[in-house]
Amino acid sequence: MGSVRIPFNRPAMLGPESTYMAQAVASGSICGDGKFTKRCHAWFEERLQVNRALLTTSCTHALEMSALLLDIAAGDEVIVPSFTFVSTVNAFVLRGAKPVFADIRPDTLNLDEQLLESLITPRTKAIVVVHYAGVACEMDAILEIARRHNIPVVEDNAHGLFGTYRGQELGTLGVMATQSFHETKNITCGEGGALLINDEQYACRAEILREKGTDRSRFFRGQVDKYQWTDLGSSYLPSDILAAYLLAQLEQSEQIQQRRRQIWDRYDEELGNWVDENQVQTQVIPAHCSHTSHMYALLLPNLEVRQEFIQYMAKQGIMTPFHYVPLHLSRMGLQLGGTAGLCPVTERISDQLVRLPLFWSLTDDEQSDVIEAVKAFRVGQAKWFGEPFIRRAA
Repeated sequence: MGSVRIPFNRPAMLGPESTYMAQAVASGSICGDGKFTKRCHAWFEERLQVNRALLTTSCTHALEMSALLLDIAAGDEVIVPSFTFVSTVNAFVLRGAKPVFADIRPDTLNLDEQLLESLITPRTKAIVVVHYAGVACEMDAILEIARRHNIPVVEDNAHGLFGTYRGQELGTLGVMATQSFHETKNITCGEGGALLINDEQYACRAEILREKGTDRSRFFRGQVDKYQWTDLGSSYLPSDILAAYLLAQLEQSEQIQQRRRQIWDRYDEELGNWVDENQVQTQVIPAHCSHTSHMYALLLPNLEVRQEFIQYMAKQGIMTPFHYVPLHLSRMGLQLGGTAGLCPVTERISDQLVRLPLFWSLTDDEQSDVIEAVKAFRVGQAKWFGEPFIRRAA
């Protein structure tokens, strides 16, 4: 293997981050809910028009808060796509819920809405959707099914900030949504997240859960004369130093998104012929969705070819990682009822998918090297495993 010339990711840093972090330190108060945290909250609430935005230490913690807010308990069932990061399901399993693993569509790689209703039982307490790579799930159908069964929908929007579905911002469609600002995300502060509250019935309690189960925030606003333990909770507040870094990124988000879209579009344009000639597919972007340019994924014919591709690119010094192992086939997933064949599309896609480098500071020359390396790889006569790719109408 050669040394890495072009990594899969480099965290974005545009300049104001250091200035804002220094200001946070100079303020003499760097704990949670400082002035930079409040400015981030205001930014999200104004930009997305959500009822309430609350920064958290990670998207994982925002998901754990959503499980607490929905009173998830032992015996409840929560529907989640099997093709997602472990945090999506762990937050609910921690509360005693049984995960019900849903398969994905072969085109958008999102939860298959046509299978959703068959997974609902009297014990279903929540439906969690993941907008994979910042491409929206078919939310009209999902929300209609959820309304009919009176089940709340949570958006795991870790990939989806600034994406839209039929003109509406991702993260504003479910009763609540979670965001990630991990270093691999478009907007980052290294580690961090946010809980977006769309249904106001959850707003007050969310604030309490986030503050260790106390009404401390109300105390600092002068609404109570002392604060006390009133509910379950934990410490989900990030340092104001992280919030300072995040605010700088949010204020430069248009620039970040514009550059990422340029990179994504160039991959799509220049690899088009190679994709067609080599039995490779890419994620479908429905016309009614605006994606976030979070990642550019290739679906190679099968696992053997995918592994050969990763090794080949590594020899060129280019990192091209695969993505999720199906949750239902993981060690924990098998203990919780997962079996081989339960989610056949997920199992196939997991073996095929590989991601190309895509980050704000990727240079034109670096991207040229990636593109030329990809084009030099020939799939040959490899055959598909499983069902053929289907482009489904929305």
